[in-house]
Amino acid sequence: MTTTASAPGADPRPANKPLNSRGRVITASLVGTTIEFYDFYAYATAAALVFPVLFFPTGNDTTALLASFGVFGAAMVARPVGAVVFGHFGDKFGRKGTLVASLLTMGIATFIIGLLPTHNEIGAWAAFLLLLCRLAQGFALGGEWSGAALVATENAPEGKRALYGTFPQLGAPIGFIIANALFLAINFGLPGEDGAASEAFLAWGWRIPFLFSAVMVIVGLWVRLKLVESDAFQKAETKGEIKKVPVGYVFQKYWKQLLLGTFIMLATYVLFYLMTSFTLSFGTTPTDAATPGLGFARTDFVLMQIIGVVFFGIFTLISGPLADSIGRRRLLIWVTSAIIVFGLTYTVFLTPQDSDMFTGALVQAFLVFGFLLMGLSFGPMGALLPELFPTNVRYTGSAVAYNVSSILGAALAPIIAVWLWSLGDGNPWLVGVYLAGAAVLTLVAVILSKETKDARMDVE
Repeated sequence: MTTTASAPGADPRPANKPLNSRGRVITASLVGTTIEFYDFYAYATAAALVFPVLFFPTGNDTTALLASFGVFGAAMVARPVGAVVFGHFGDKFGRKGTLVASLLTMGIATFIIGLLPTHNEIGAWAAFLLLLCRLAQGFALGGEWSGAALVATENAPEGKRALYGTFPQLGAPIGFIIANALFLAINFGLPGEDGAASEAFLAWGWRIPFLFSAVMVIVGLWVRLKLVESDAFQKAETKGEIKKVPVGYVFQKYWKQLLLGTFIMLATYVLFYLMTSFTLSFGTTPTDAATPGLGFARTDFVLMQIIGVVFFGIFTLISGPLADSIGRRRLLIWVTSAIIVFGLTYTVFLTPQDSDMFTGALVQAFLVFGFLLMGLSFGPMGALLPELFPTNVRYTGSAVAYNVSSILGAALAPIIAVWLWSLGDGNPWLVGVYLAGAAVLTLVAVILSKETKDARMDVE
């Protein structure tokens, strides 16, 4: 692995010191993905709770929910486009400027969502404007994750790439906790009846999380502007290895890695979106609805999710040293096999019981197990996907694999889950089978891949 020692004349510090301090690397890689996932959770929560009413008042609850998740999924379609654009600039001109641009684009789009008029004010134009903002978010997110992962892994000490790769991954649980804690605080301040959203919450309370993202973006920009390009990228420049059209080169020479990376991420994406957006809808839908759910109050279920996400964060961190010790491939084979088994237990955990307390205990166990597996699966991806590609096409390659997988696993997951939920007349067993099927595809991809633990973070 290439060290991060400074090139002569590139930095006034001694040559054996890294270009970016450990604290700067951790903060810069963590802050952007925290904002990314904060924005996702803010939208996902609103998509399940208020957007069907405010932007898609179709008169049918299931249709409105599908429309809301459809716009949510549209952002995933824009992500590969962003991956190509930001990947191109990141591989040609460096990671720093590209990361600043992606963060700024994402922050502006999120802030505008908080200002949008609703269907009652401008009719169908409201849904169209929401769609445009989601597409802008997706475009920006297409370059955000990969840049953050590269900041972490290209600046990691020898033998600790997977550990450092978990720093951007921690943005998912941290973003979830911040977004949902804010929604809970607003909900407690603006209480409705029987767990329903209050008039004040529907009128303006839902806007606060989106507007608040501006504060986080400003902090993120301040941190990222202090970054120095990694030693690996500087060496690629010095050797003249920068490609004129990185995306063309990566598709021509590294198409197998792109394909494997896409499917290695698939189960992680499906699990992630089922454990967040779908379970929130299923858990808070009344038991006597046309398509019955579990009937939990919104605040109760979000609190249960937050407890589960704590395990998500803990096991994300645990996954790094594990992957550095036993290898990414071996760890993912075991974890993906466990996800298959977990998918086939949906009926056991999510069927209402005679005792409300027993039902709650089973659902909480379901959330803990699901998020625990999420941490073990998601954590190693911060190192594994960048390790599939050399420095001169690493941003593009990892970004394309990560974001094409988002179409297959993220854009479709909530929509397919709601449809399967309705087919099962309220029993989510088909949703679990869907998760298990996605995990089988991931397991095949992991088995066909090579171990990347000792891969060089260098040019070809």
